[in-house]
Amino acid sequence: MKKLVFSLVVALFAMTSISAQRLFTRDGKIYFNATSENSPEKIEAAHTGGTFVLDVPTGKVEMAVLIKGFYMEKALMQEHFNENYMESSKFPKASFKGALTDLTAVNFAADGNYAATVSGQLTIHGVTQNVSTPVNFKISGGQVSATCNFSVILKDYGIDIPSLVADKLANQASISIAVESLKPL
Repeated sequence: MKKLVFSLVVALFAMTSISAQRLFTRDGKIYFNATSENSPEKIEAAHTGGTFVLDVPTGKVEMAVLIKGFYMEKALMQEHFNENYMESSKFPKASFKGALTDLTAVNFAADGNYAATVSGQLTIHGVTQNVSTPVNFKISGGQVSATCNFSVILKDYGIDIPSLVADKLANQASISIAVESLKPL
């Protein structure tokens, strides 16, 4: 009986410790694709060093990524991305600050898959826009992971597409974000 009570107390403590803390990672994965339908080559990049913080009790979410950390398959394309489009020396990072709009949809203390919505302000290229998107959480053995997908219109963020590359670069970029094994902060 003592072992059963002890096991229940430990399980309850583990569940409350997850639900009453801030979780983070510096290994957030961000992928974007801005390839137009007619492009002979892919206009896409990946980043594996995004910082992500989730305040579990309030549902507040923050994410930041250094623009120069995006990797593209071709070095020249990456150079143009940083110098001509994103102007990463002038605008070195992109960030998001927001919150889960339906925090009760996610039970951080129980294993399972949960769908929620995150809304907030996305800043890219020095321009801030309101964004709202579905986010999927997976809780497994006390580990929290999250994924989301959304699109941005490049001109909404002051990113101009020269006519010379208009056939390769789409007006809209699809963005995928994945954060895994969030740790207590």
